[in-house]
Amino acid sequence: MGSLENGVSVKRDPLLRSSSTKGLGFQRPILRFSRFLFFGKLDYLQWVCTVAVFCFFVVLFQMFLPGLVMEKSGDSLKKMENGYGDLSFMKNIGGLDFGEGIRFEPSKLLQKFQKEADEINHSSAPRLRHRLGYRKPQLALVFPDLLVDPQQLLMVTVASALLEIGYNIQVYSLKDGPVNAIWRNVGVPVTIIRNGAKSAAVVDWLSYDGIVVNSLEARDVVSCFLQEPFKSIPLIWTISEGTLATHLRQYTSTGKIELVNDWKKLFNRATAVVFPNYVLAMIYSTFDSGNYFVIPGSPTEAWEVDNFMASHKDSPRVKMGYGPDDFVIALVRSQFLYKGLWLEHALILEALLPLVAEFPVDNNSNSRLKIIIISGNSANNYSVAVEAIALNLRYPRGVVRHIAIDEEETDNVLAAADILIYGSFLEEQSFPGILIKAMSFGKPIIAPDLSMIKKYVDDRVNGYLFPKEKISVLTQIILQMISEGKLSPLVHNVESLAKDTAKNLMVMETVEGYASLLENLLKFPSEVVFPKAVTEIPPKLKEEWKWNLFAASAHSTYANRTSRSLRFLDKLEEQWSQSQTGGSGSVIAIDESFPYDIWEEEKLIRIANARKRREEDELKDRTDQPRGSWEDVYRSAKRADRAKNDLHEREDGELERTGQPLCIYEPYFGEGTWPFLHGTSLYRGIGLSTKGRRREADDIDAPSRLPLLNNPYYRDALGEYGAFFAIANRVDRIHRNAWIGFQSWRATARNTASLSKIAETTLLNAIQARKHADTLYFWVRMDKDPRNPSQLDFWSFCDAINAGNCKFAFSEALKKMYGIKRDWDSLPPMPVDGDTWSVMQSWALPTRSFLEFVMFSRMFVDALDAQIYDDHHQRGHCYLSLSKDKHCYSRVLELLVNVWAYHSARRMVYVNPQTGEMHEHHKLKNRRGHMWIKWFSYVTLKSMDEDMAEESDDEHPMRRWLWPSTGEVFWQGVYLREKNQRLQQKEKRRQQSKDKLSRMRRRSHQKVIGKYVKPPPEEDMENSNSTMV
Repeated sequence: MGSLENGVSVKRDPLLRSSSTKGLGFQRPILRFSRFLFFGKLDYLQWVCTVAVFCFFVVLFQMFLPGLVMEKSGDSLKKMENGYGDLSFMKNIGGLDFGEGIRFEPSKLLQKFQKEADEINHSSAPRLRHRLGYRKPQLALVFPDLLVDPQQLLMVTVASALLEIGYNIQVYSLKDGPVNAIWRNVGVPVTIIRNGAKSAAVVDWLSYDGIVVNSLEARDVVSCFLQEPFKSIPLIWTISEGTLATHLRQYTSTGKIELVNDWKKLFNRATAVVFPNYVLAMIYSTFDSGNYFVIPGSPTEAWEVDNFMASHKDSPRVKMGYGPDDFVIALVRSQFLYKGLWLEHALILEALLPLVAEFPVDNNSNSRLKIIIISGNSANNYSVAVEAIALNLRYPRGVVRHIAIDEEETDNVLAAADILIYGSFLEEQSFPGILIKAMSFGKPIIAPDLSMIKKYVDDRVNGYLFPKEKISVLTQIILQMISEGKLSPLVHNVESLAKDTAKNLMVMETVEGYASLLENLLKFPSEVVFPKAVTEIPPKLKEEWKWNLFAASAHSTYANRTSRSLRFLDKLEEQWSQSQTGGSGSVIAIDESFPYDIWEEEKLIRIANARKRREEDELKDRTDQPRGSWEDVYRSAKRADRAKNDLHEREDGELERTGQPLCIYEPYFGEGTWPFLHGTSLYRGIGLSTKGRRREADDIDAPSRLPLLNNPYYRDALGEYGAFFAIANRVDRIHRNAWIGFQSWRATARNTASLSKIAETTLLNAIQARKHADTLYFWVRMDKDPRNPSQLDFWSFCDAINAGNCKFAFSEALKKMYGIKRDWDSLPPMPVDGDTWSVMQSWALPTRSFLEFVMFSRMFVDALDAQIYDDHHQRGHCYLSLSKDKHCYSRVLELLVNVWAYHSARRMVYVNPQTGEMHEHHKLKNRRGHMWIKWFSYVTLKSMDEDMAEESDDEHPMRRWLWPSTGEVFWQGVYLREKNQRLQQKEKRRQQSKDKLSRMRRRSHQKVIGKYVKPPPEEDMENSNSTMV
């Protein structure tokens, strides 16, 4: 973000920048004030009075105001817990002085947009790339619920404009609500994803070109995008609540650093975090990683005023203790605190002093004039300072009053006031929200002619403006507005126009802001029609919010988003604390209730079982166990050593899979794909990355079988072909079924594209009955693919998804693969005969045919890599994509099986994934004269494969060569060499045996020293002795 990247660093308005930043206290305010007076052309009398007031109270303000501006009290934090209020915790933002500006600039995000635009304009790709748009861009909007609130109104308005310029939109929500019907009325489908994070993970987010998540309460959905393969999807997170900012201070002070880090990871994952005003962007600066963006405008203020008026039937004036004849002026300020604030209030109070004469005091020394200075700060010293100013200016006692109130009580004051004066001269980037509320209440506003205010307020049309250099104009304006102690009739016209203005303020900025952000942020593939320009949005869609759609339910079902957000954060904090107590550092999903009593009981049971097993083992060691003779022990140890590599506990799925004719493998990458993988014995997962493998599942680790996949570049570029090569590499060690199949997890995510139980049974029966012999069975059709709404033919569709260069890539790859030197641009014909082709890598083949296909694919991929690798690996550009794309090869390879199956004379049978009905496409009798059989025959491919293997084995070329890394390198010479090695090893073992026997025969035996005579037993000796006696 640039200006807010490290802490809270601000840029001052260049028009008001001071020449020196040194000197504290009142040195700079005095200098600025003097320049302000002399160069502002104030009249002499007013200047003398102001100087007198200033000199009298300078000591008083020195005592009171420094503590007000810089202190960090706990009371101030408590005031903000129902919203971000007046942002008192931003008072240490840098010590702003009188009239100074503060700016937020998303510099990093803007630089990123500019850099990407320059790369596209100055790209030196070897081939021209074309956008052959056939489908609309897909956008997903995600909400925590569909209750009626201002954010829903904003997004419905924005979505209506986006639909008009060419977007397709899908709404997802964690909970249903009344806005469901509104979205459907607009023409946007709605899907309810229940049970929090787990259900949010059951959506194939790769189907969308961009995701827009709304509210902090949708954090579970954002967490899904921290996992592969969803990490690279453009994600926009809109945040309109300031509640988390107040909680962050509590988390830090109480040592909940891990919870803060969890939130920081989520903020950093978003491609852009969008706020409706610049204040929110600044208070969340702790999490800013350069991805913050502000799109000003929201119907929140007007919405809250409407709900306030509908829910408060009694008069706010009576509630606050004001009579019907009292004239109430509310003096409000900016949400930022700065040192010159007291001076601005003093000047405005001085300008309002002539009003005292218009409202004479009664017999009780009470005046009907009431001036309320509104502040969200709870410190009492500012109230004392205000009272001192009022007394020095000789205001009657009780006329000027300072009140420190929260946001809800501010609405009561605004509703009770007759006039609202904006008393800050601070240049801001967005229109003050307090003014929008006052205008929505139908109150006349008076404000300084700041640039942002002048943009929306026309003087004496929908408000009143005065030059901040001439405070005397404020006196003239206020006297003109009041006639005989009441507002003049002309003011009522201004009130009406102000209310109409506030109701639809900044609609155009919001609509165009979102459309421009999406235009810069999203990178559309070549088959997508680029949306219309922002300037082509119809003006009627930028004039007002869609109030008419929410009129029926606006007041009845509205629930305050701030209170809901606070409950959400409290619940999250409670569950995080419980998880920490249980020994887990991760935050449990909000919508999942965890049975902690069952957890504790299970833990006690495990401890008891472990203690029991330990005692049994100790007792077992103390008992005598028959171990047999030494010869038996030796033989058992040798037998265990020989069989140690084959000993493993087989799961039920593996045992069932052994007797099946078919095994379908599901390649996947990352935890985000786990919900889409099957758990039955017919299927088996194959992880393209060791880190993202499923725990306790019988999945194959592809990188351990094919080290090439440890290289992230080729893992991403090859995609599912990496799984093909990994399984084909020494296939007998892992796959022993007669048939092999593959199914993309994305086909499962589409529900209607994956095999049902009926289709699985039909396919297995057809295989067992050998109904179609050597056949390619497929169940995801090209003509039903969402990328192909125009029903394109094979090569046109391939060009559409590969920036118009698919045919060129195929032609060049075949030329290199077959060693064709001359100019040749022919392609294998893929006729348009009314039938369709396979997409999404969901098909089944005999295992032997699969190995033949892999043999062809390895050579094709090597040829394709040779022409694309250098430019793609170094700069990220690929002529098969319009933008940087790490999956460069995958879209061409997705269709390769069709070319091989058609021209190698394999039958192609479509299996309906729902009913199991089979239909043969591109029948063999109709292919005669169209197939390139010699090019794709096994004999040709095998000879080419052996030639490449011989080159790799004998010459060991030093150039970069992909083919040897994609599988086995085998030819006749390798076979002979391995045969000789086996014979040599066998001969070596035979010779070692002979040598051992020879040594045993030549071994010299020690001669017997003497004969051993066994002595008689002791009893016999005793008997013999007794006889002798």
